[in-house]
Amino acid sequence: MSNEERVNIPPKPTAAPRVSLLQTIAPSNMETMPQSAMQAPPTQSQPVVSQQSKNTIPSSAARSSASMAIGTLASRILGFIKAIVLGIAIANSTVGNIFEGANYLPNLIFLMLAGGLFNAVLIPQIAKASKQPDKGTDFISRLLTLGVIGLLALTSVVMLLAAPIMGLSTSFTGKNLELAITFGLFLLPQIFFYGLFSLLGQVLNAHNSFKAYAWAPVVNNVVAIAGLLVFILVAGSATTSPHTVDNWTAGQTWMLAGTATLGIVAQSAVLLLPVHRLGLNLRPKFGWKDSGLGAAAKVAVWTMGTMVIGNLSFIIILRVATIPAGGDGGADSDATIPGILVLNRATELYIMPHSIIALSIATVMFTAMSHAAASRDMSGLRTSLAGALRTTGMATVFAGIALVVLSGPFGMLFGGGTETVGRHIAITLSILAIGAPFYSINFILNRVFYAQENAKTPFIIQCIMVCIGLGGALLASLLPQEFIIYGLAASYTVSNVLGPVVSHLFLRAKLGDYGGGLIVRAHMRFLAAALAAGIVGELTLMLFGGTVAGGFMWSSIPAAAVTLAVVGTIMAVVYIMILKRMRVHEVDALLNPLISKVRSRLPSR
Repeated sequence: MSNEERVNIPPKPTAAPRVSLLQTIAPSNMETMPQSAMQAPPTQSQPVVSQQSKNTIPSSAARSSASMAIGTLASRILGFIKAIVLGIAIANSTVGNIFEGANYLPNLIFLMLAGGLFNAVLIPQIAKASKQPDKGTDFISRLLTLGVIGLLALTSVVMLLAAPIMGLSTSFTGKNLELAITFGLFLLPQIFFYGLFSLLGQVLNAHNSFKAYAWAPVVNNVVAIAGLLVFILVAGSATTSPHTVDNWTAGQTWMLAGTATLGIVAQSAVLLLPVHRLGLNLRPKFGWKDSGLGAAAKVAVWTMGTMVIGNLSFIIILRVATIPAGGDGGADSDATIPGILVLNRATELYIMPHSIIALSIATVMFTAMSHAAASRDMSGLRTSLAGALRTTGMATVFAGIALVVLSGPFGMLFGGGTETVGRHIAITLSILAIGAPFYSINFILNRVFYAQENAKTPFIIQCIMVCIGLGGALLASLLPQEFIIYGLAASYTVSNVLGPVVSHLFLRAKLGDYGGGLIVRAHMRFLAAALAAGIVGELTLMLFGGTVAGGFMWSSIPAAAVTLAVVGTIMAVVYIMILKRMRVHEVDALLNPLISKVRSRLPSR
């Protein structure tokens, strides 16, 4: 499950809870970032876009997006390393699926009961408060005090109810359920630290300080990787020392689940210093009457409703995803059937373009949207939206094709070097990758509603998408166990493709024409270039034995890494060359800030 962002029954957000099933299915509500200003919807007579809309995004916003993207990329790279190490440690085992199911719950509960409020409501309120003579010190102090108290209460209640919550939300039974509950007791405290991370991060973002929020997950991943390496060193890998429910020990739980939570703690703690440097002189403050929190509460009602509706449906999806590893403990006879571990690994991969590119651009452009909404500048609002969609699309369309082509080597990397698990991940990833561009489009479209402090419309959209998603999940549950995960992946893709259609219909009615024709044409050009790069990639992949069982690509993790590096680089070069040839301006808007940063760090002659 921003950052933004587990059982992806939607996602750990980049800088907050992990991406999982959750965040992938309901992108419109998982990592919400609303902004202030109520305004009347534009009329059709209003200009579609200003002259500036011919550009993509302002240079300052592009630089901020680039900085966030670099931090997010570093976090993702480490996240991938963590996933690879995790695969080596517990992939291809029932224990791995049990851990994935338990590790999903903290993210799900946080997103359902607090994430929407923190991520979708606070930025505009903090931004307003920052204009006060005290720079928002009083409001933010009261907000943090209330938030910490609420998070402590929520986490305590969830911990007390760990057993029934785990039983209701998963299909685990017998010894498998007992181990899941044990994992849960170690993992559920993450709820508090996810919340603290979001609170501090939104304070930083509202003050245009984005870097720390984007880079903090790096610390989380370093801690988690260290814990997994200790686990492998002491307990052995899944290949050398097969881990089962029967031979699992308390020490292994401490090393696996304990260090996972320790990483989230560290991720939250590193934000304390940058918040302190804002000079707000924050301190605990009680008494919230007439503090300004009432305005946030009005938006929060709809936002909370959106999150509850969406995430309650994910409990059903989680139960479906854990059917293959349900069992009653002991034997690992179902370990070769794709389970929630396969789904999560594929989800983390397909959500990567969104987390690195779309989320970074949306976070920065959300501020621009908020200012435009506050000043009733509808032309500026449409300009920001159109620019964000086109610039994001250049990356996500290529990423969707690239993930399909490279699904095999990715599967081997995150499947612990086991070809069977690698192929399960590859098939699941290929299905999910089709919806990757649509996921990002829907996420950005929904940001416009929140920029206008309109949380009611996203709630309606979410209800529609929940019905579609649940229908697909229930159909998937009727499939044979070996196909359930593939069916769930297909249901996510259908939801992701339909999401932008539904959001567009609502947005067009409220915002008018925001240049949809130009946006579609731009995406068609991206698709043409990406398909050409994909053909080149497939041909190159054949040279690495990608189409042959037991070929070089399927032989080991290093072989898969080499294949991925070579084929991926060739595809990216071909794609950029074609875009340059087609004179696509978005490629310069996205790459120039990154190139400038690299050049600025090179030693001068």
